[in-house]
Order: sequence, then structure tokens, then C-alpha cells
Amino acid sequence: MRIGVFLLAARYPGQDDAAALDRTVRAAVAAEEAGFDDVWLAEHHFMSYGVVPSAPALAGHLLGRTRRVHVGTAVSVLSVHHPVALAEQAALLALVSGGRFRLGVGRGGPWRELEVLGSGLDRYERGFAESLDLLLAWLRAERLGWDGEHFAFREVPVVPRAPEPPPVLVACTSPATERLAAERGLPMLLGMHVGDEEKAAAVARYGPPAPHVSTHLAQVAGSRREAEELLMREMPRWLGPGLDGYVPVDDRPRPPRDPAGYVRELLGRHPVGSPADCADSLLRTAKRTGIGHFILLVEAAGSAERTLENIARLGAEVLPRVRAAL
Repeated sequence: MRIGVFLLAARYPGQDDAAALDRTVRAAVAAEEAGFDDVWLAEHHFMSYGVVPSAPALAGHLLGRTRRVHVGTAVSVLSVHHPVALAEQAALLALVSGGRFRLGVGRGGPWRELEVLGSGLDRYERGFAESLDLLLAWLRAERLGWDGEHFAFREVPVVPRAPEPPPVLVACTSPATERLAAERGLPMLLGMHVGDEEKAAAVARYGPPAPHVSTHLAQVAGSRREAEELLMREMPRWLGPGLDGYVPVDDRPRPPRDPAGYVRELLGRHPVGSPADCADSLLRTAKRTGIGHFILLVEAAGSAERTLENIARLGAEVLPRVRAAL
């Protein structure tokens, strides 16, 4: 069993980006002190939902600020990165951290960063498999050339090369991506927008056992009602403006999402409430899905102070219960 924290670096109302990033760094350090196993960083572009445009860059900073925890990307958006450049960064971080870096990648969405960063809609729609294969090939080779639909170059040496490549995970939101991950033997990173039944079905479709990772919203309070009232009050305030940042690059219709309704959905399927409530929820998920690695979104309550308190209470009152039970 591994349990980590998942940090969005969302900008709360009235905050600036410096405050959001300072909170994120403090939360990562606090997570190591609280006994978590790893820290995972989201990556977003041009929106307040998350102000980290390069998860590997911030991961490098956090690996320097910590000594024990692993640090991963959840995820680096492969559709807007050159696979070789991302693989070079991953190998570098794996080497300088003594193997504490993990690379989570995802296809992303049809958002405006495809235009701004120059990768284009075609790479998002048809190029993810090739991008992933090139990234994996670079991490595993001593020399590499490529001749594909989206990338082509003559053979060059792989530098720096990590003799033990960092673990790679794939964010999966569809059976097609699940098959892609399974064919390459890569674990899945499953999001918090789906519940235990959907995650168990994804694990079953995948096939052989693998160290999949499950993402959850987590909030400790005196009772479930107290935790739910806190999150219903605070989460829509930063989540709503953040969700508005998902702008399609090609003006395709995008149905509006009700932030309060989405928060209610999340509360119904994730570990929120008393320490016993949170531990029981995680144990149920482990039993239903067979997944043994959880990463917990701990920043939802809308302030740095509440984030740090949540991390401390999860570490002191929830993690020991889960680990003892397993």
C-alpha cells in the first residue's frame, strides 16, 4: 500500500500565483513530514484551476526540498510536450533524485494550449500512441532514431541516460487508453471523477495485475457532515472559475458544468469525514478495485492553513488506520 498527496496548485479567490505555489511547496514538505509516500503534481495551462505549467520543473524543486518521498507528475500532458524533451527531463530527475521521480503522462484535452504551444489538434487526436512509444523508447535506449507520422530524426545518443528508467504511468479515461497502457505494460492513473465500480471495471479490462494509482478527494473533519459542509462552501468558489478555463481550441461545443453539482458528486464517492470515515472509504476502494496506491487531493478546503491541517490529520489519524488494516 502506498498513499500520497495530489496537488493541483489551484489559485483560490483573492490569491495570486505566488501564494498558490507557496502553498503547494509547503504542502509537499508537510506531506513528507506527515508520513505520506509520495507527492503528485498536476499540470495546466492558462487557467486558475492549477497554476503549474510544467510539472517536471516543480517536481525538481520538490525533490530538492525533500529527502524521502517520491515525486510524480499527474500528469505531464504529452500532447503539448515533445516526447524526447520530456523523457530527457524525466531521466535527469531520476538520476539527481536517486530514483525518486515518477512520470505520469496523459493525452490531455482539446484545449487552447494545443494552439499556443504549437503541437496542434492532430497530435492530440491521433498522435498520443506514437508520442508515448517515442518517450518509452528514449528512456530505454542508448541511441535512438525515429521515423514516424508525427516525429522523425536521425539516430542520436541518449544523454542523460538513467540505467533504471523512472516508472511511467498513463492517465486513463477511456477503454481505448486502457488498452494502450496495457499493451505497453504501463500502470493506469485513474481520476477522481469516477467511483469504485468504474475503477474496478477499468482494472478488469486492463487484465494482468499492475501497480495502478487511484486519485481521491480527501478531507478530514470532526464528522462527515462537517467535512461536507466545509467543502460545499469552499470548493465551488475556486473550482468554478477553474473549470471555465477549459476552452476548446476549435470552438467545439462544451457543455457547462455546475461546480456545486460536481462537488456533490465527489463527496458521494471519496474519503471525507471523520478519520474513521476516511479510512473506511479508502479500505473499501482497495477491496473493490484491488488498487493499492492512492493519491489524495488535500487542497480542496480553500486555504493554506486548512490544507496543512488536513495533511497533518490525514497523516496522524488516517494513514495508520489504513496501513494497520491492510
